[in-house]
Amino acid sequence: MAALKYSGMDDTDSEDELPPGWEERSTTDGWVYYANHEEMKTQWEHPKTGKKKRCAGALPYGWEQETDEKGQIFYVDHINKRRTYFDPRQAFTVEDLQVKPKRYDGNSTALEILHARDLSDRVVLITGANSGIGFETARSFALHGAHVILACRNQSRASKAVSLITEEWRKARVEAMTLDLSSLRSVRQFAEIFKARKLPLHILVCNAAVCTQPWNLTEDGLETTFQICHLGHFHLVQLLQDVLRHSAPARVVVVSSESHRFTDLVDSCGKVELKLLSPPQKEYWSMLAYNRAKLCNILFSNELHRRMSPHGVTCNALHPGNMMYTSIHRSWWLMTLLFTFARPFTKSMVSQTGVREETAGAFNRERPLQSTAPWLQSWRVSEGCTSTIASAACPLSRPRTLRPPSASGNSARGSSRRDPPPLRCSDPSWPRDPRRVTYMNVTAM
Repeated sequence: MAALKYSGMDDTDSEDELPPGWEERSTTDGWVYYANHEEMKTQWEHPKTGKKKRCAGALPYGWEQETDEKGQIFYVDHINKRRTYFDPRQAFTVEDLQVKPKRYDGNSTALEILHARDLSDRVVLITGANSGIGFETARSFALHGAHVILACRNQSRASKAVSLITEEWRKARVEAMTLDLSSLRSVRQFAEIFKARKLPLHILVCNAAVCTQPWNLTEDGLETTFQICHLGHFHLVQLLQDVLRHSAPARVVVVSSESHRFTDLVDSCGKVELKLLSPPQKEYWSMLAYNRAKLCNILFSNELHRRMSPHGVTCNALHPGNMMYTSIHRSWWLMTLLFTFARPFTKSMVSQTGVREETAGAFNRERPLQSTAPWLQSWRVSEGCTSTIASAACPLSRPRTLRPPSASGNSARGSSRRDPPPLRCSDPSWPRDPRRVTYMNVTAM
């Protein structure tokens, strides 16, 4: 204050009032600057507050901006028949605040992450969206204007989830469709119905999963956890790949888990065997089956991104968080008991105020694989399963398969380039631990 008093700047009633000899002006694009006529200089900052300002909005009705013969801007009031060099918008200036990008953490909710985003031109498909993380994802997208499709096995629960969202916002565009990932026939029927509607598909969230399931075979003869968590989603993406390409920029999001680190898929020679992914009953352990399915998710995500990113379709894998209470444990009483004891220390999908919330997905990053061989082998095993089952169901039609992009990065149609051959055990670049994979970074869409 002593410096302001010495310079005569404290002799004003308001901190925004200019000292003697100063003038407030504005540029053609509305930025305010200050002219010091005594020292013959200009500056962007207010001489007292040091703040920067800009004019809010356009010129008032009846005003027009013109330039005189000296190049100086003046303003004409056609209603009152007068002109002035004072910008009338300066009466409605706002402070120019430097907004720092928000950092998201485990306390962030899905609604916070999507804040101020207009998704009214997006179509979003989410599997397993009738409860838990899938429901919160669907709700958040729908409340931001997206057309959301809940792909669920239980139609009554899906309809209830739709009702909950529409009760919160009656204009929400949300619907339910039947999809049973434990049946590849159901996956094909779902894809045919979806494509018949001629809808685009901008975001596909592969969220549905089961955990701690007793050993059981699906109607396709495969172990249930493997087919629901991985193979069903793999087949779904294959069938919808053309829709994703035509909707580019599009994105596939695969919900994986940190538990993928506690298993592997290869033998001593680095070969992926189907009997590990879909084991017989005597070799089955529910948690190990879940871990392997989640590792398949990540290998699938990486290979899908490699094949589809040149066509404008990106793929990301995520770990939704360790300390989150959901109903995925419902199939095993022991896991349910453990979750019950841990619940006071976990993040609930329902807040104390009754507003459902979802913690932000944590995208873990590690050093990427130096070889794509595990991705390709897992892909080929999954592709072989779906192709064999599809051929048995309909011998005259075989599903189209995704091809790797050409070397030039253009469309792979008509390209004669093949997948790179798998590495042998003797190759020094072969990564012994397939768990050293990377989660793809996520950018805003």
